[in-house]
Amino acid sequence: MSPPFPSLVLSAPAKINLWLRILGKRDDGFHDIETRMCPISVADEVTIQAKSDDAETTLTCSDTSLPLDGSNLALKALRAFEQQTGIRRSWSIHLEKRIPSGAGLGGGSSDAAAVLKGLNQLTGAPLSQADLCAIAGTIGSDIPFFIHHSTCDATGRGELVVPVSFPHRLTLLLIKPPFGVPTPWAYRQWSISQEIPGVRYSLQECPWGDMVNDLERPVFAKHMLLPALKTWLLQQGETRAALMSGSGSTMFAIVDDEPTGHLLASRAREWIGDTAWIHLAHTLP
Repeated sequence: MSPPFPSLVLSAPAKINLWLRILGKRDDGFHDIETRMCPISVADEVTIQAKSDDAETTLTCSDTSLPLDGSNLALKALRAFEQQTGIRRSWSIHLEKRIPSGAGLGGGSSDAAAVLKGLNQLTGAPLSQADLCAIAGTIGSDIPFFIHHSTCDATGRGELVVPVSFPHRLTLLLIKPPFGVPTPWAYRQWSISQEIPGVRYSLQECPWGDMVNDLERPVFAKHMLLPALKTWLLQQGETRAALMSGSGSTMFAIVDDEPTGHLLASRAREWIGDTAWIHLAHTLP
């Protein structure tokens, strides 16, 4: 028997930044950046179902540590959709979290984008993709990228997004230590941070682009495990490149294939211990 109200289940993929360059601080307090983001195979699952008009909208989440109030980006997306379209009804939204929070992988932003796309589909598509991207940019800088669901170059504060051809299928080993990094803090510290001697911050020339992340400088200065982890990864024979994603705290290594990734993952668990989240993934087309 079909449910009494329409529902939708969407995949909300994580992302990595293959490069992230900070160009300077803007008058509005944000920073101008250049970055390339790739969706990857780790994904949350977002379920949206309409409810009777006399019911309350509810948000639930498998991760009990995340807030379920108006500060959650999924609810911000719902309110922004309502404001733009004038469509107001009651919804049930559930986030099944597989992307760790505070990881630089964009989990909350991807959930918000999934909510925008799901609501649009369930209400007859009143908004175009361009409309959805414009709304997404008012909620968070990464969210327009997740509307596209493809590799994109982003400029401005990250909200100006252009899909690009990316023929590479990269195999990734993701390692997130048991702490997160607040993105606003990382950007605030960028201009006053310094490099740690002996740690590689310079470009890593690769067939898929020159990899660098300017936020490694402030984040590494505070979280000394991360530069040690990057240095260790670059010393491993399986690693073709290693970088922090976004504002961290996830480090990722690019390897040749999944068997190689499993070997590196096994050694990484011995090196960093059982408290880290370690996951093998790949970029999506």
